[in-house]
Amino acid sequence: MVLTKEYRICMPLSVQEYRVGQLYMIARHSLEQTESGQGVEIIDNRECEDPKYGKGQYTEKRIHLSGKLPYWLQAILPRVFYITEKAWNYYPYTVTGE
Repeated sequence: MVLTKEYRICMPLSVQEYRVGQLYMIARHSLEQTESGQGVEIIDNRECEDPKYGKGQYTEKRIHLSGKLPYWLQAILPRVFYITEKAWNYYPYTVTGE
């Protein structure tokens, strides 16, 4: 038999305020990680709706990794080395692909 406990912490803000703050911090972190063509590039950012999760936010990002690799690997790989991330954020659920 497994005993599961759940703890809840009262927050001094509403769920909507938390959602806005969460989206702001994600955008700020992406901006801080971006420097001279490296880091995160936002391709698409729009509202979306899903029959299962409801209203949410769709974001497509291109994460440039060329500057984060060791120098010997940078010499071999092309300059345009990136990963594309597609995410559907239906608070509190997030669906990420690619």
